[in-house]
Amino acid sequence: MKRLFNSALFFILLLSSIGFKANAQYIKVESQADRLSMPIGDQTILHVSASIPLKTDITFPVIADSIGKIKIAKVLNADTVIDKKNPNLETISHNYAVTSFDTGVYVLPQFTFHTKTGDIKTGTITLQIKAVPVDTTKAFYDIKQPFAVSYNLWDWLMDHWVLVVSILIAVLLILGIVYYIKNKPKPIKQLEAERIYTIDEIAINRLNELKNKNLWQQGEVKLYYIELTEILRDYLEQRYRIQAHEQTTEEILLSLKNMELSKESNSILLQILTLADLVKFAKQQPTPYENEQSLEHAIIFIQQTRVVPKPVEIKEEPSK
Repeated sequence: MKRLFNSALFFILLLSSIGFKANAQYIKVESQADRLSMPIGDQTILHVSASIPLKTDITFPVIADSIGKIKIAKVLNADTVIDKKNPNLETISHNYAVTSFDTGVYVLPQFTFHTKTGDIKTGTITLQIKAVPVDTTKAFYDIKQPFAVSYNLWDWLMDHWVLVVSILIAVLLILGIVYYIKNKPKPIKQLEAERIYTIDEIAINRLNELKNKNLWQQGEVKLYYIELTEILRDYLEQRYRIQAHEQTTEEILLSLKNMELSKESNSILLQILTLADLVKFAKQQPTPYENEQSLEHAIIFIQQTRVVPKPVEIKEEPSK
């Protein structure tokens, strides 16, 4: 039994070793250049690649800006290619444009890749940088002066046509806006017909304004009754065509005798004018109630005696 267990363990270890070697042999790294010989200042492409199984962890070498006299001119895009014969293998290549400005033969060192199983190195590359051949049998010539190139306004406009068109469009827009503002039709103001107030409405509005003045509340009782009677006299003159401002209370009542006043209206007017005369000429001090009642009675008198417009009768044409 023990011998059987040892045999099985040895067989498993053997398979693992074979699998490890199989995986290790799939990892292949190399470095190569498109040209191994080039003129000074020219460029060639350096390829640093690794062929590995899919999803294998590998770390590429970090290449500095220069490798001795060889300069890294540009880091190009990396390439990844899947092996057509074996889809489980891929080749990843990092590419660099390299150049040199010194003639000579230069050896690019090995590049080291890091894997979980250990480090793997590429081979070296030998680059030859050759000098540009010069024909010394020919005579030397002076450096030619720059040619004078004519550059006129039309050339400038052609070079800056976008700017010119943009400026023209902006100017046209501004001119259009200014023209529109100056010539914009003004809205016609519709004049509302002014309302014509009747004489009773005017008188009642004046009485409400007098009420808001609070004259008798401020001790101006006499002035209160003067303005009250002025409003009433104005109303009487316009309503009944009498000289109310030049007449006394008795003369006013006598003038209104034949004006179809009701007894209540006549009594209210007599009460207001009599109390006002006592305040203005006898310096009587009415009670607050009498002051308020005088104004209220004046409004009642105007409402009772106002002119009521007659309804317009519409005559119907007899049907034929």
